[in-house]
Amino acid sequence: MSKIKRGISLYSFQEEMFLGRMSVEDVVAFGAQLGAKGIEILPEQNMPTFPNITDQQIGEWRDMLARHGAHFTCYDMFLDTKRRKDRLMSDEEQVESIHRDLALCNRLGIKNMRILIFVRPDILERCVPLAEKLDVHMGVEVHAPWYLDHAWILRTIEVADRLKTKHLGILPDMGIFMKHYPPAFRARFERQGARPEVTQFIVDQHEQKVMCEYTIYEVAVKMQGNKAEVAMAETLRHAPYANPRRIGDFAPYFRHIQAKFYEMNEDYTDPALAYDEVIPELVKAGWEGTLSSEYEGNRWIQDVHEVDSREQVRRQHVMFERLIAKAEAELA
Repeated sequence: MSKIKRGISLYSFQEEMFLGRMSVEDVVAFGAQLGAKGIEILPEQNMPTFPNITDQQIGEWRDMLARHGAHFTCYDMFLDTKRRKDRLMSDEEQVESIHRDLALCNRLGIKNMRILIFVRPDILERCVPLAEKLDVHMGVEVHAPWYLDHAWILRTIEVADRLKTKHLGILPDMGIFMKHYPPAFRARFERQGARPEVTQFIVDQHEQKVMCEYTIYEVAVKMQGNKAEVAMAETLRHAPYANPRRIGDFAPYFRHIQAKFYEMNEDYTDPALAYDEVIPELVKAGWEGTLSSEYEGNRWIQDVHEVDSREQVRRQHVMFERLIAKAEAELA
């Protein structure tokens, strides 16, 4: 049996849940049908009474997961540093908020907690003792435009190494492996008025991995780009292509992956993100954890046709099964 497990983030189905077309249990049942039984939860979004969760509510969640043979994999925390208009959260308030999340994460029986990337390493250091006590791994989300080798990410790893703790590390978001510019992005900007010749220029620049600031300057100044064209060029700031071969070096620091994607082709391939390069590296590294589907394509297509998150997630898991099996066969 593969060491790599499959799961889904409830975030993938935000469109259907917001419109009342799917319930949380519908999503869990769908994931289980795919063999993606690991459930990543966003308590602030998925638990209406958050942060006041009763033991009865936790029991209801556990019963619901059990009905479908599913289990929790990750708890996505948020840190509302701008909760007050007059000031930011103090350091003590930040620690208190994270402690609250660690406690609820533990009550839910979850071992992994996604930490927002902007949370300072020194704040997390103060939370390590409780994370160790409750046996919860705090994984700082490595989200574009950051990447695995970024100095900010390395600061967290340095803290984990210094403390010799297994309860602080990272949690990669696969958006950092954007090898090609997403077709859904381009199509949306063209519907907003971007000229095809300009969008092609932006796509070509991304394909050549030209520094994004140069492309933005070319489009905004030299090409006198319109609003949609400049906005498309600006997306390049969040479209990095990190080296997939480096992921094995960081594997000891993460237990969970947010498997970001924007669209899947009918042939079960991702036109933008380099899963065909990342998954073999994970297999080679012997990584154990969950690939958790995180579909974010809805916002790029909802202006033109109905969103079908189920079909998109289904296609991604067909791809996962194929790539994992192929990589494991080649390694054997």
